[in-house]
Amino acid sequence: MTGHHHDGAPAVEALAVPAGPASLDLLPLLAEALAGDRPVMPHAASGPVPPVPDHDPTSLPEALAVVIGTSGSTGSPKRAMLTAPALRASARATHATLGGPGQWLLAIPAHHIAGLQVLVRSLDAGTPPLAMDLTDGFRPQAFVAATERLAPGARRYTSLVPTQVVRLLDHPGGADALRTFDAVLVGGAAMPPRLRARAERARVHLVATYGMSETAGGCVYDGRALPRTEVELDEEARILLGGPTIAHGYLGLPDLTRETFGTDEDGIRWFRTDDVGHVDDDGTVHVDGRVDDLIITGGLKVAPRLVEEAILEHVPGIREAVVVGSPDHEWGAVVSALVVLAPDAVHDVTAADLRAHLRGILPDHALPRRALTSPAIPTRGPGKPDRRAVEAMFTVG
Repeated sequence: MTGHHHDGAPAVEALAVPAGPASLDLLPLLAEALAGDRPVMPHAASGPVPPVPDHDPTSLPEALAVVIGTSGSTGSPKRAMLTAPALRASARATHATLGGPGQWLLAIPAHHIAGLQVLVRSLDAGTPPLAMDLTDGFRPQAFVAATERLAPGARRYTSLVPTQVVRLLDHPGGADALRTFDAVLVGGAAMPPRLRARAERARVHLVATYGMSETAGGCVYDGRALPRTEVELDEEARILLGGPTIAHGYLGLPDLTRETFGTDEDGIRWFRTDDVGHVDDDGTVHVDGRVDDLIITGGLKVAPRLVEEAILEHVPGIREAVVVGSPDHEWGAVVSALVVLAPDAVHDVTAADLRAHLRGILPDHALPRRALTSPAIPTRGPGKPDRRAVEAMFTVG
């Protein structure tokens, strides 16, 4: 571990996180961080040690425990400052919502907030986590084997990204392994409705989570805010999240912290997300996508996620889809879909095919005008589609 020491303030120390069972060696260091003694900044052991951003040591929040990178799609990563009470509030709200503490299987890298929270929840509940080996990436067989080593009789949980769930459902023993979990949290990217339906048929209990590093991980489960979390929309339909799990800003970025975080007159901390959404009459929260990802075509707005979900639900032969805007001299931008074909697909899918299947389901301006097929969707972070890379494919094409 390395860190810059300042007089009178604990240093923020970079913490190398190995992939696999060795990541559990972090538990004592994380316990110290949660005790408020040594704030840590986790990073992948396989990569370079990131510099600790310059910061005013007097600006560090009390009880700072973890400084964690955000997986933003553009620009340099920001590092959210999470206090021990924020991390514990998140862990307890999760267990309260899922039906009580249990044993966790770590199946995603622990230097991302979703993986780190698996360790925090385990520490908070006093249950020993298990970690599968991710050295060579995620292998369904290794997940199945790790599942068999979990304690019998205890409640069991894991946290995955949608692609991992797909690969497990495709694997001979995967559905059986998933079925043994009381809940499988799924985050990092939107969960396609078709994937949820497939899991339900396999009697696998998936819980779609929404949250980010700035909220200490998921704070909305299956469209419902966790206990003590508040959700509001501003006049632009941007999602605002409030409650005890909210970060105390970005390390070394005071101006951006002031723009993005705030505390209201009741003392509740708020975070202004980069997402837009809508809320049903019954309070269910729907995330329509990132503000930056909205496509303006012919002066009309299109939320890519709604088009992606329609493609996966209504167009046969497609396994994954990412929708972006690509520049167009007539429309400004046009709706463009990158699709991954299902194994049983008989031919490529054209924009005309997509339009034919989706006409009447989506408004005309949201129908794709360009389409490309690819063997895989480019990703960044834990399972998030890399929309900038997809946009570049259309620009080049």
